[in-house]
Amino acid sequence: MRLDRLFRLHNRFFLSLLLIAIFVWSLFAIQWNADLFHSGGIPTLIQIFEGLFHPDLSPEVLLLGLQSSWITLVYAVAGMSLAILYAFVVGILASGVLSSSKTSKWISKVFFRGILGFTRSIHELIWAWLFVAAVGLSPYAAIFAIAIPYGGILGRIFADMLNDVSEEPIKALKSSGASKLQTLFYGYLPLVWADMISYTMYRFECAIRSSAIMSFVGLGGLGYQIQLALQDLRYDRVWAFVFFLIVLVILVDLWSNFVRRVFTERKKRRGISTGWYSVILTFVLIIGSWVYIALGENAQFFELFSDRNLTAASRFFSGLLGIGIDHPAYLDEKSWAAALKLTLETLEMSIMAIGFATIAAFLTVVPAARSIANGKLTGARKWYNWPLYGVVRLAYIFSRAVPELVWAMMIIFIFKPGLLPGAIALALHNFGILGKLWAEVIEDMDSRPIRNLASAGASKIESFFYGILPSVMPRFLTYILYRWEVIMRTTIVVGFVGAGGLGMNFKLAMSFFDYTQITLLLLCYMILVIIADFASESTRKAVK
Repeated sequence: MRLDRLFRLHNRFFLSLLLIAIFVWSLFAIQWNADLFHSGGIPTLIQIFEGLFHPDLSPEVLLLGLQSSWITLVYAVAGMSLAILYAFVVGILASGVLSSSKTSKWISKVFFRGILGFTRSIHELIWAWLFVAAVGLSPYAAIFAIAIPYGGILGRIFADMLNDVSEEPIKALKSSGASKLQTLFYGYLPLVWADMISYTMYRFECAIRSSAIMSFVGLGGLGYQIQLALQDLRYDRVWAFVFFLIVLVILVDLWSNFVRRVFTERKKRRGISTGWYSVILTFVLIIGSWVYIALGENAQFFELFSDRNLTAASRFFSGLLGIGIDHPAYLDEKSWAAALKLTLETLEMSIMAIGFATIAAFLTVVPAARSIANGKLTGARKWYNWPLYGVVRLAYIFSRAVPELVWAMMIIFIFKPGLLPGAIALALHNFGILGKLWAEVIEDMDSRPIRNLASAGASKIESFFYGILPSVMPRFLTYILYRWEVIMRTTIVVGFVGAGGLGMNFKLAMSFFDYTQITLLLLCYMILVIIADFASESTRKAVK
C-alpha cells in the first residue's frame, strides 16, 4: 500500500515537472522585446482606467443596463436548461455505467464521448454565428449556441465523475441483485449529486458571460451595449455595463456557494428546508425565461423551420461541406499546412494562458479559502485573514466576470496583435475561475491532518507543502487541464480582435464568406480538443 502511494506521488511530481517544461517551451513562441507594445497604448490605458473609476451611472445607462442584464440572464438560463438535459443523458451514456459488457462499455464511451467532444470543441460564439447565418437573428440562436457546447462540457464532467465513483458500494448493490438503472439511481448518482450540482452552478456563471458576448454576432444583451460603448470610445459606459455583468456573476456566485453549503451540510433537516428554496428559484427562473422568450421576444420555435430558414440553412451548410466548389480548402495541401501552423500557434497561446493563470492562482489561493480565513483548517485565526480573503475573492470575481473578448479588446490597445495579448486576456479571465475552483477544493478537504501538523509545530509554509498541497494536487491538476480545454476553445474569440492563431484567420474567412476555409479551421479546432481530451484523460489516470 505504501509502495502504491509512493508511486502515485512520483507520478504527480514528474507530471508537474512536465507541465512546467511545456509552459516554458510555449514562452519561446514570443519575441520578448520592445516591439510587443504599441507606442500610443499608454494614453488609451489611462483613459480605460479613468472610465473604471468614473463609470457613467446616468438614469439612461442604468435603465439600459437593467434591460440588457435581464436579456443576458434569460438567454443563459434557457440555454443552461437545455444543456443540463443533454449533459445528463449523454454524460451517463458516455460514462459506460449502464453497459453490460466491457465491449459495449468501450463502444459506448468512444461513441458518446466523441459526440460530447465535437459539441464542446466549437466555441459558443461560433455556434451562435452558425445559427445566425442559418436561421437569422433569433433568440434561439443564442440559446442553442449556449446549450450545445455547455451540454458537451457538462456531459464530459458528469461522465468523469461517474467513472471516479468508488467500486465498493456499486459492487454491494450489484451483489444484492440491483439492475443497471437501480445501480445508477441508488449507487452512482447519490455519490456524485452534490459535485454535479456544484459544477453546474459554476457553468451557469460561465453561461452568463457567454450570453453577454453573443452580441458580437448581432444578438442583444450586455455584450451588445459593451461593444457599442467600445466602438464610441465611451470607456465610462463600458465599465458601467461591465459592472452590471459583475453584479450578475456575484449573485450567481452567492447562490452557488449557498447551494454547495446545502449539499455538504450534515444536518439533514436544514439541508432539506433550505434546499427547496433553490429548487423553487431554479424552476421560477427557467419558466420565466422561456415565457419571456415566447411572449416578450415573440420568438416562435416552429418559425425556425420555415421554408425561408430551411433554404438559407441548406445553402449555408452546403457551403461548409464544399458542395459545388471546385477546390475546397479542406482538400488543399497548402491550406492544411497553413492551418496546422496556426493550430500550433493556438496551442502555444493556450499553454501560455493556462500557465499565467496557474501561477497567479497558486500565489493567491490559500488566503482565498474560507476555511483558512476562519481558522477552521489550520486552527489559527489572524486579524488579517478576513480582509485578505475579501480582497482576493473580489479580484477573482472581477477577473472572471469580464469576458475574455472584453479583456482582449482593451489589452490590444497596449500590445501589438499577436499571441501575447491573447494569452494575457485568457489568463486574466481564467485566473479568477481557477482560483475560485481551487479555493473550494481547499474548503472541502479534511481539516484534521492539517491541524495535527499545526499543533506539532509546523509553520504555515510547511503545513501548505506537506499537508494541503499533497491532498489537493490531484484536483488542482484536473482543474488546470479542464480549464486548458476551455481556453483552447476560447482562443478563437480573442483571435477576433487580433490575438493571432486560428481565431484571426477564422474571422477573415467569415468576412470573405470562405465557407470551406471555415470548415478546415473547425477541423483544426477539433484536433486541438482531441489532443486536450487525450492529455486530460491520461493525466487523470496518472494522478489518481
